[in-house]
Amino acid sequence: MLYLALVTLGWINIFAAVYDETIKQTIWDLSINSGRQLLFMAACIVIIMGIIIVDMRFYEVFAYLIYGLVIALLVMVPIIGKEVGGNKSWIGIGSFGVQPSEFAKFATALAVAKYMGSVGFRMDNFKMQLVLFGLIGVPMLLILAQKDIGTLLVFTCFILVFFREGMSPFLLVVGICAAAIFILTLLIPNQLYLHGAIVIALIMLIAFGKKKIKRIAILTVGAVIIMGVIESVDYVITDVLKPHQQNRIKALINPDADPLGYGWNVTQSKIAIGSGRFYGKGFLKGTQTKFDFVPEQSTDFIFCTIGEEYGWLGSFATISLFVALLLRVIFIAERQKSRFARSYGYSVASIFFFHFAINIGMTIGLFPVIGIPLPFFSYGGSALWGFTILLFILLKLDAHRGEVLQRG
Repeated sequence: MLYLALVTLGWINIFAAVYDETIKQTIWDLSINSGRQLLFMAACIVIIMGIIIVDMRFYEVFAYLIYGLVIALLVMVPIIGKEVGGNKSWIGIGSFGVQPSEFAKFATALAVAKYMGSVGFRMDNFKMQLVLFGLIGVPMLLILAQKDIGTLLVFTCFILVFFREGMSPFLLVVGICAAAIFILTLLIPNQLYLHGAIVIALIMLIAFGKKKIKRIAILTVGAVIIMGVIESVDYVITDVLKPHQQNRIKALINPDADPLGYGWNVTQSKIAIGSGRFYGKGFLKGTQTKFDFVPEQSTDFIFCTIGEEYGWLGSFATISLFVALLLRVIFIAERQKSRFARSYGYSVASIFFFHFAINIGMTIGLFPVIGIPLPFFSYGGSALWGFTILLFILLKLDAHRGEVLQRG
């Protein structure tokens, strides 16, 4: 029911985002995004029926095969793919196109869960950890070749699954700290952090003395990592990121510096959401939406339509639905009797959480604009099908959880 509510609300808001009052349009009109989204929703019924009919053991037995097929599609994208929005991440079939990277999410989730559910798997085994990072690293590298940074970053959420299954929180903490230092370095001159890291290291060396050799070694390595992150910021920003990606970082740091240039998207997005106030302007009455002030409003910035037309109440209701979905998925994952199903369930929860948090965060200026859809709301067949497959494979596994013997 949560799925049905989210998909239906998404469809209605896509219509609101593309509605033109000067033309007689209906939500069923196949010439606009809402009509095409309805076709994608109809295809979801076929997908769901297929998932329900197939034996639940299929997903574990053929997990690696599904993963391999999707990887093959990702390899083909740079060769035969077509470019959309600056990213060559689509395979076109006539006027129709699919985005294999959206299907790579559930395929990788199956492969990771398959490996973690294998006999003898231990999360504290370094070689097994390398295999897991390899499983998520391969699609990330192939997606990087497509210049789709947003989708690439989604795969980092698998770290949460590894953490749930027993991986040391050290890597998670290091990653969060590195990201925080990276962002702070953008705001404050590098020299301040370099000097700070060195001073802290020296103070700790004196405090611990010679008897704490292990702690001193860890501290020294940590200081080196910190300085390495700091020194890498300028290189990443100027030499790795493309101009439009650099502008997105600048817009995050200070969108008011160029409100008519690189800060336009975020500025207009916040204006649209804020203008809805508490109750909103009403269905199809959003002026920011109506006059196309916010780019990509039926896809990446669909949350602006919710904020403008339904206000704080509508935004709160939408976020509540997503939180309810996440809690339900986690509950389902926890009651599974096999590590395969449990790991897959947490993969689903992690992917949904990443999309939900980052998409809404970027519309209100908390995260840079990286171009990932809001699940079940953003226009697009590949994303809708990918999220549907993710969710209903989990429901299929859950429906037969009593038939599975507990392993590991």
